[in-house]
Amino acid sequence: MPPTLHQPKGNPTLTAALRTLKRLQEKHNGVVEASDFKDDDQRAVLVDTGFLRQVMKGWYICSSPSDNDGDTTAWYASFWAFVSGYLGKRFGKRYCLNPEASLMLHTGNTTVPRQVTCVTIDSGTSTLNLPFDTSMLVYPDKNRVPTARVEVRGLQVWPVAEALCLAGPSFFANNPREAEIALATIRNASELLPTLLAGDKMVTAAGRLAAAFEFVKRPDETERIRKAFAQFKVALKLVNPFELAEPTISPCKERSPYVLRLRSMWAGWRQDVINVFPPAPDLENQRASYLAQVDERYVFDAYNSLSIEGYRVTDELIERVARGDWKPDGDPENDKTRNALAARGYYQAFQAVKGSIGKVLAKDNASLVVKRDHHDWYAELFGPSVTAGIIEASQLAGYRRGPIFIRNSMHTPLPSDAILDSLEALWDLLEAETEACVRAVLGHHLFVFIHPYYDGNGRIGRFLMNTLLASGGYPWTVIRMSRRDEYMKALEAASVKGQITPLAEFILQEMREWTPECEAKS
Repeated sequence: MPPTLHQPKGNPTLTAALRTLKRLQEKHNGVVEASDFKDDDQRAVLVDTGFLRQVMKGWYICSSPSDNDGDTTAWYASFWAFVSGYLGKRFGKRYCLNPEASLMLHTGNTTVPRQVTCVTIDSGTSTLNLPFDTSMLVYPDKNRVPTARVEVRGLQVWPVAEALCLAGPSFFANNPREAEIALATIRNASELLPTLLAGDKMVTAAGRLAAAFEFVKRPDETERIRKAFAQFKVALKLVNPFELAEPTISPCKERSPYVLRLRSMWAGWRQDVINVFPPAPDLENQRASYLAQVDERYVFDAYNSLSIEGYRVTDELIERVARGDWKPDGDPENDKTRNALAARGYYQAFQAVKGSIGKVLAKDNASLVVKRDHHDWYAELFGPSVTAGIIEASQLAGYRRGPIFIRNSMHTPLPSDAILDSLEALWDLLEAETEACVRAVLGHHLFVFIHPYYDGNGRIGRFLMNTLLASGGYPWTVIRMSRRDEYMKALEAASVKGQITPLAEFILQEMREWTPECEAKS
């Protein structure tokens, strides 16, 4: 995320340099070449003060002075902008990402890749070593740069249909989710046939795609490809490139790659969660004792949840806001106003969540409760900050309308124009799910995966998790600050590596801290 530019008093050199940087970051999306600066002294002072970070010789990205050398946030946030800016400046539009990279972009993959491959019309071959073990391979092959290129995220890429025809079997084996999504965006196999039948007929690729359509339960498309080749007396040998036991996306008319990804994640992961969690407890007629237990855990939960989000709070502060004897105006004991406002907001939101849990325990539909009430939780969470004038009231009215990045994560939250469709898909998945543990674990993760707000996503996600845990009688579970790194690694494993078991096991471990009798299934 571009840094907020301040004008330090008494430092005219840095002030002028920051004005130049602001203009350049708006023009080049945060990616800057040394030659963009008319004054080398300005570039030097921006590097020295941490507003610019070098990517490779002569190339820089905007960064924050608060970042340390090991902080990956600026680079992961700028990765695709850098690739786009570098390739655009060097080759114009005389290049194309290879078919596999093209498909990853088309299918809404949110992970920064270790390496991206670019094919050019005319250049030498080179490997650019980039920060944090990422790289870019560039090589010339004019026959692998299609005439009909399309643009995604400012990059020249293959159209989906052509990329599917050219992607090898390893793409389906190594990236099954992306392969399924790409196939789902193909309305009709006739989109593939011009490429499969052109010139030297791509018989092997045709057999692979016909088998892939058969695997994802679209036999009509399989037959269409068969018949097209049969006209030329070619009998296809169908070889299924997927190594999955069964598909994770059912045939549908949905075309949003982000919605398709959520559905695939849910279908592919739900059994993993069920395998980890014990059966849901029976809490019939225990509504009052359950809510009392939730109350007992407020102080510990608030301390840990706010600390995970980066706030520095104390037990004393939390207890004071819970008692209602803290006031934001004129309080001499509070020199950390923002932290105090966050604590007050957390208390108010906690009370709203407890009300939602009461509805769930009274047999209201849990999925509908969280769909309806999460807006109220968010409004309570940030209400005190709005009252104090720290944030605009408009921010409580809806979801974010711009990009956001998760600190030191290789996962990039969904673009803002995908949020509404993705959340609707999440509510539908919650509604259809029969297992409370699946609703809680996957509901929490996918909400944070979407990241619909500018701030507070983790807190709302954990509120959502606990409300859905209550729907199965599982206890309110606190994610402890002392295990923050493990928690973040588990979220990263799900978002980046496609592994949900570490997160499910982590949540169960934290749950068992409070209820030792809640043993994992053998």
